[in-house]
Amino acid sequence: MLNRRYLRVKILQALYAWKQQDADDLPKAERELQKSTNQVHDLYFSMLLLVEEVFTSAQNLIETKREKILATEEDLNPNLHFVENKALKKITENVEYRRGIETRKLTWDIDSDNVRKLFRQIEASSMYKSYMEKEEDTFKNDKAFIIKMYERFFVDNEVFEQLLEEQNMYWAIDLEIVNIAIVKTFQRLKERFTQTDHVLADLFKDREEDLKFMKELMRKSIKFDEDYNSLVEKQISNWDIDRLAQIDIILLKMAMCEFEHFPGIPVKVSMNEYIDLSKNFSTPRSKGFINGVLDKIVAKWKDEGRIAKTGRGLIE
Repeated sequence: MLNRRYLRVKILQALYAWKQQDADDLPKAERELQKSTNQVHDLYFSMLLLVEEVFTSAQNLIETKREKILATEEDLNPNLHFVENKALKKITENVEYRRGIETRKLTWDIDSDNVRKLFRQIEASSMYKSYMEKEEDTFKNDKAFIIKMYERFFVDNEVFEQLLEEQNMYWAIDLEIVNIAIVKTFQRLKERFTQTDHVLADLFKDREEDLKFMKELMRKSIKFDEDYNSLVEKQISNWDIDRLAQIDIILLKMAMCEFEHFPGIPVKVSMNEYIDLSKNFSTPRSKGFINGVLDKIVAKWKDEGRIAKTGRGLIE
């Protein structure tokens, strides 16, 4: 679920928090990094639960209509195609999913009105009507519908994005990668999967390597913070470093740390990653500023032999 670019984002967030709070407490900074990373998985489960709650809302509406005094034939014998979606059941009946929800004590009960409104929006769509009218009741159709439904009604949903951001300030950023992970989760579903099969997304591609990368980049960025600060100051003699965007300075130091201490990562990869991050997390001028400073530092460090990459083509 978490690629290297996203791991860098989590480290950026942790370093920014470290700068704002207790800059002498490295263990605390590392705990916050681990907590922030784990919370991405919490969000993944929360969004899957939201899908389940929408279907539960539809089921509750069916039961309410059945109990009406003057219930119609349609009320008594409703179309159950939506609430019996086979792809969703593969998730909601999965042991790993149920354990994850229960362990985290997740719920959307307080936002039940918004969940019902979301179902009403889905119900009113032509996509829903077309799905309900399909005569062919197959797992393939159910899976295709739930993917389209998620992409249309759950991704970029301003109401739920705001609700999530109120719970966790980082979730507005995390939601993009979580939405991708959920769509992939449904895409990978097979009709043959059982309740005990592993069907959910993994937090890391390679847990051991990713955790090592995060810890090392975090620790060395902090260890060499003052050294890199001094080097940056020399490259921006016409600027007051205290007046520059704090995010820009952190991005520069992270890039410098990768240049010097991560021999397996090409210089160009690090350059491009941190320039791109500046476009997403800093000011409109940051891209050019960071690009210019890093160009100077790379040229200087090459001359000094300070950049030692392993493998062909890793410096250029």
